[in-house]
Amino acid sequence: MPLHLAWVDILIRIVCALGAGLLIGFNRGEHGRPAGLRTTTLVSLAACLAMIQANVLLPVAGKASDSFVTLDLMRLPLGILSGMGFIGAGAILRRGNLLIGVTTAATLWFVTVLGLCFGGGQIALGLAGLAVGFLVLAGLRRFELKIKQDRRGTLTILSAADAPSDAEIRSGLSAAGYRTSSCAITYRPGDAMQELRCNVHWRSTSPETETPAFVGILARRAGVISIAWTPEAAAS
Repeated sequence: MPLHLAWVDILIRIVCALGAGLLIGFNRGEHGRPAGLRTTTLVSLAACLAMIQANVLLPVAGKASDSFVTLDLMRLPLGILSGMGFIGAGAILRRGNLLIGVTTAATLWFVTVLGLCFGGGQIALGLAGLAVGFLVLAGLRRFELKIKQDRRGTLTILSAADAPSDAEIRSGLSAAGYRTSSCAITYRPGDAMQELRCNVHWRSTSPETETPAFVGILARRAGVISIAWTPEAAAS
């Protein structure tokens, strides 16, 4: 970190931090993530300005003989990284068994570090980090979509006494490539009906948007009054 900053050096650092925030923010914004163009740009720019401020305040002379206080300027970027933890935590949401926003929080933390690099004058390090980070966000997403992941869903069947048994339904799910982790049956003696609720698991490269074929087959079976299929959508 140089002791004396010219306005040209400050401008180069701000432009690099601004470009990094815009590039990462555009990638996140086009996928509809909460931390989009403005958020990542402001985070990167704020971190850059804080690091420039630390550079400007960096003492150029040694400690005076009559002084007992020395300002630790590196506490400023450390405080910024700690504060980003609260912003990142606010971007993470939990919906049932799903954890949403983890990648968004990690992106904000990453952009903060990029801003600190540019603000501190490590232009080459910041550009290298920007290139690698953009490749991770843009390139690994396509690779991640090709990886089979565990998916979950809930199958609820309201049926009469002459409907398929729970064992028959389980075997049908297994034949279709699905497995059940648990099933609960609720009997309704007053109207001679029962409700079967099964937690279903399967592996797929992407969440299913269409209703599986076996659900339509079960809906046409005698004794089945109503059937509901609820897959859990995945998000990052």
